Amino acid sequence: MSRPEHATTLDAIVIGAGPAGLTAATYLARFRRNIVVVDAGRSRARYIPESRNCPGFPAGIEGVSLLDALREQASQYEVEFVRGEATRLERHDGGFVATVDRETYAARSVVIATGIVDVLPPLDGVDDAIHDGLVRLCAICDGYESAGRRVVVYGPAQKVVSHARFLRALCAEVTVALPEGETLDGPGRADCAAADVAVLEHVSAIARDGDELVLATSKGRPLRCEALYPVLGSRSQGELAIALGAACDANGELVVDAKQRTTIDGVYAIGDVVSAINQISVAFGHASIAATTLHNALPQRRFSAPRTRRSIGVA
Repeated sequence: MSRPEHATTLDAIVIGAGPAGLTAATYLARFRRNIVVVDAGRSRARYIPESRNCPGFPAGIEGVSLLDALREQASQYEVEFVRGEATRLERHDGGFVATVDRETYAARSVVIATGIVDVLPPLDGVDDAIHDGLVRLCAICDGYESAGRRVVVYGPAQKVVSHARFLRALCAEVTVALPEGETLDGPGRADCAAADVAVLEHVSAIARDGDELVLATSKGRPLRCEALYPVLGSRSQGELAIALGAACDANGELVVDAKQRTTIDGVYAIGDVVSAINQISVAFGHASIAATTLHNALPQRRFSAPRTRRSIGVA
């Protein structure tokens, strides 16, 4: 491998700038570690219209506003942000080299905070529907806010029933909706009946009509709802670590120990890319554990007075 363009070896590269990556960056910078944060600008948190279960924000906070606040906090400690996508991660001289666009960065350790990508329903303008609260991606986060709404859980038969039962404890009116060609088996129907959950099969299209969604079917009348929870799965973005040999589960999410260490020495994983519950508060916890473990694993450095704090924006 050729010599990295940045000759100085960093203490860590944080790949991903969502709640997990930005929190890890603040911790590491406050430990006086020399780091770079790689930001592709696609954090899943940007979809959040307003989170009301994020600790410390009793009035709720929009996902973009939360990201901005976390970035500002990290920037106070001279964290450098590199805008782009990390496309390659390789071992090099006892550490690692990450390729971001056409540049390379060498570091002793790596924090993978790349998250997941949700599979979204077939709906024109789905991003706007998410922003307006018509399509909701997390029943744990906002099932409480759906209490008075007509709620639909949309997805394949093997996934919708458990999600509908979860929401039924929070919402008065819940329907499971299955795409064309999907049907519930006998036990699934029995579970829905026991939970007083309605069943809609053969959904052929989903469209928006003002403040409602309309689910058309090939066999029967359309159904209108005020909140749709898709359970179509997601794609983990742990490929960089997996390519190095890091273990993952059946969904491609990275397996870590109690200290957020992957099976590759020097590579940590935090947030939604890890096989764990996908919550902002969990991401914060992952970040603090990983950053502290990483710091303690590196050679200790002598104290030197910090440089004047400044804010470094995205290139």
